[in-house]
This record gives sequence, C-alpha cells and structure tokens, in this order.
Amino acid sequence: MKNMENHTSVKSSPHNNTCGCHEGDYGCAIYVTSLLFGGVGLPLALVAIIALRSVVRADHVVPVYVINLLISDLLQLSSCIVRAATNEKKICNNFRNIQNYGLMVSICFMVIISLERYLCVAWPLWYRLRRNIRTSVKVCIVTWLLCLLLYIINELLVEKDILLAIFLLLPFPLFIFFLCGTHKALIRTHSVHTVEKRRIIGVLVLVLIIYTLLFLPDIIFLSSENKNVHVTAYILIDFSPLADLILYIFMRKGIGDRILAYLCSKMLRNSHSQSVENSAMMELGSPVETCNGEGDNKSGDVVRF
Repeated sequence: MKNMENHTSVKSSPHNNTCGCHEGDYGCAIYVTSLLFGGVGLPLALVAIIALRSVVRADHVVPVYVINLLISDLLQLSSCIVRAATNEKKICNNFRNIQNYGLMVSICFMVIISLERYLCVAWPLWYRLRRNIRTSVKVCIVTWLLCLLLYIINELLVEKDILLAIFLLLPFPLFIFFLCGTHKALIRTHSVHTVEKRRIIGVLVLVLIIYTLLFLPDIIFLSSENKNVHVTAYILIDFSPLADLILYIFMRKGIGDRILAYLCSKMLRNSHSQSVENSAMMELGSPVETCNGEGDNKSGDVVRF
C-alpha cells in the first residue's frame, strides 16, 4: 500500500529511472507490469461484470458480491494505468490512494464470498431465510463505507504498518476456518449435488490460494529491507485483480465445472492407482514379513489411508 510505494520509489535524480509514477531502479519493471495487468484485466473485468448482472436473482445473491469484488478490481486496474501514464505527483498520490482503497475493498469481499459459501452449507435454513437482494446490497454498502473509514484512519496513524499488518493477517485464519467448516458440512449433507460441492470447495480453496500467494507476501515486505522483496510483493498485489477473474471463472457454471471435474478425476485416478499398489504390497507382505511369516502391520509396512 502506501508504505510499499514509499519503499519502491525514491526521490528523482539524474541517475534514477522514472517510468510514470514509478521511480528508482525497479520503477520501469513495475511500470511494465502495471500496464500489462491493467490492459489485460480492465476489459475482462468489464465483460465479467456485464455477464454477472444478467444472472442476479432475488434468491441468488452471490453475483452481487462478486460484482462488487470486480468493481474494486476496476479501481485498482484503472489506477495502475493512470499511474503508468503520468508522473505528476498530485495525480500519482490520488490514484495511489484509490488503488489502495480498492485493494482493501477487494480483500473484504473475498472474505464475504467465503463467508457466504460457508453459511449456505453449514447453516442452510438460517441462511435461506435471510438471503435476499436487499440484505446483500446493504452488506455491500456497509463494506465500502467501512473500508473507507479504515483507510482514512490508516492514513491518520503515525505507525501505518501496524493497522496494515492486522488488516492483512486477519482474513487468513477466516479463510481457513470457512474452508474447513464448509468441507465438514458437505461431508455430512446429501442434499447438495456433487457438482455443486466441487464448485463450493473449489471457490474456497482458490480464495485461500490467491490470498496466500498474493497478499501474505506483503506482510513479509513490511518487515524486510530487501528491495527485491519489495518489488515482488508490489507486483503480486498488482496481479490480484487478474486472480479475482480466475475466481469468477470457477464460480460460473461451464468451464469452471469442467476444470474442477478434470482435477477431481485426475486425483481419483491417482488415488485408485495408489490404493491398488498398496493392496498388492499388503497381500505380498514386506521382505521381513515373508521371512518371518508374520502378518502384523509393523513400522516398515505400507499403511493404507
């Protein structure tokens, strides 16, 4: 966020490379990635928002949260392009703030989407009675306003890294809890179709992977003085809007289902091959068992899972 920008840019001098709002030895690298991510992600996010608007129904509120997630991505992608196109200090600062605000909003909506998936499986009756467009719109409005308030407070603090680190760390245990809770609930229920189960678990796993790979490195950045770490974390944060588009694909019926079905079938084939191999080894016995004539399962045997 803001502190990241301070570490990845320095005061301009004749020996520093300046590319748009990005200065320093790695400024042009960040400039190129910003243009690439913005140029690719901006039209794709617009298409995804238009496609999602057509599937919003009174009893299907998930697209509302995904639309807001994509709108926050639009703010980030637009800011990336503007900050690559100009080097005026005031414009750079304003759009840096917009980009950071959009980043905070996108993290919050990732948490909301995971929470919604958990509630619809673990507490289906309670959730079904309260699931409507009006409630989801209220949740979205509160989220945008709350993120704005938190960002203003963060800017007013002297030690900005403390609030930023808490904000980045807090969603991680929540994602793990939602994934584990949803998995346990899906094992117990038989009313959810297998395809829908795959989609729900796939979305939660993807959210956790995206957050682990793209957002948690920013915490390492906050405690590191290595410029390579700073630039890597900055580029990963810029890539997060494109990762949200991957999340959108997995939530849509069609190509996401085919990808998940392929991955599941591959895992089942590997599991079946391993099971057959373990069964054969158990029947033959280990060399020690064969010589001693023992049938006990000892520490050297293969254990079937």
